[in-house]
Amino acid sequence: MRPPLTRELLVDRARAIVERDGSDAVTLRGLARDLGVTAPALYAYVEDKHDLLAAVATEHFERLVERFAAIDETDPVERIRAQSRAYVAHAVESPGLFRLMFRFPPRPMPGVTAFPPAEKAFESAATAISDAIEIGALSVDDATVASLAMWAAVHGVAEVLLTGLWADDEAASRLLVETVVDTMLDGMGR
Repeated sequence: MRPPLTRELLVDRARAIVERDGSDAVTLRGLARDLGVTAPALYAYVEDKHDLLAAVATEHFERLVERFAAIDETDPVERIRAQSRAYVAHAVESPGLFRLMFRFPPRPMPGVTAFPPAEKAFESAATAISDAIEIGALSVDDATVASLAMWAAVHGVAEVLLTGLWADDEAASRLLVETVVDTMLDGMGR
């Protein structure tokens, strides 16, 4: 017996496809076939493929924000470190979902509006940078630029690990994260 169609079911199925095969493998026609319905039946629950993938990305951004919120470091520099480790873990645990997230930018770009769940995740991480600047732990002036620079560096670590380099060597992976974060913090005048 087929489960009743709901938006949640479609998002769950799409998430499973993204985790297994990547976001390009998600098609409404294929999803409908797997659920034993016609593709037009899905339009009662999603506008289109973009809407469906945005819902999957939203969930993954929300999980990242929850990870950041669970960090109980009061020292902002230590919070930056913990957030960096959490970000990389988030990427490595679900590579397909992680890659999907970055189809949805946290900041407006020419012709593209910012994606609110991505903005929330970015702002959640940027707060630690702002706090570190405020107490004098970092000697940079622009918290947004500093946050983007830290994100670019840590995102680079995540991408390197997703290539398979040190994928099964937890100590080496952690050392890479720590080295990059230390380098960034030193460069910002820690």
